[in-house]
Amino acid sequence: MGDATGGQRRGSDGRREVLVVVPTYNEVGALADVARRLTAAVPGADLLIVDDGSSDGTAELAERLAADPRVSVLQRGRKLGLGTAYLRGFEHALAHGYRWCVEMDGDGSHLPEQLPALLAAAEAGAGLVVGTRWIEGGRVEGWPLHRRWISRIGTRVAQVSLRSRLRDATSGFRVLDTEWLERLDLGRIVSQGYGFQVELAWTLERLGCPVSEVPITFVERSAGRSKMSLGIVFEALRRVLGWGWTLRMHPERLPHAAALDYSSASEITP
Repeated sequence: MGDATGGQRRGSDGRREVLVVVPTYNEVGALADVARRLTAAVPGADLLIVDDGSSDGTAELAERLAADPRVSVLQRGRKLGLGTAYLRGFEHALAHGYRWCVEMDGDGSHLPEQLPALLAAAEAGAGLVVGTRWIEGGRVEGWPLHRRWISRIGTRVAQVSLRSRLRDATSGFRVLDTEWLERLDLGRIVSQGYGFQVELAWTLERLGCPVSEVPITFVERSAGRSKMSLGIVFEALRRVLGWGWTLRMHPERLPHAAALDYSSASEITP
């Protein structure tokens, strides 16, 4: 198993710079290509694959990829969910002193070639950079109409219910400054799927984290099966509406409640 101790780019202060966290569950058809393209697009980045007990050979493929010292693997043995996979990745990034932590899908939907643009926004000062589909320059390829509407309506519900400025709250292609991750109580982030992405971004917004949205092209997977389900969608909707009610009625019950003054929060930049 690789340990991500070699090959990484370091900043002027000696810190490791970029850790890309890729959760996997039965992604054997896409993972090798994602890893190859990622290391070509950002040669100095390290890759952490968090596998949830894949049964199609993904786990074995990940271990072979870890022959590259830039790649490490965390085998969790069973399906524990997207949110907890990213949280483990964040903990790894913090424990090993990385400057930025990247969220990216392992199915090829997120184009590794677009990661340098997200990293440039992070280097310019954004604490959270969101690869956004629903702004000028962003687009989706291969999605049926109902998937587009689920994503866009989900973001709109989050904007209204949570008073969020994000224009793609459910996007899973992101760069996070670990200095902002350190300010979070990661144990309070409890959602999965769409809900996890909304909860994480909204929590950072409320802390005043500077946010940048960068247009991306999202490509429907060419291999494997989507993990999206009605259960994931309804979990996100239930949580967002619940947070919205708490925000209005009992804001003191929210984590980081003292940071709810939106007048001092950083503007979201395109």
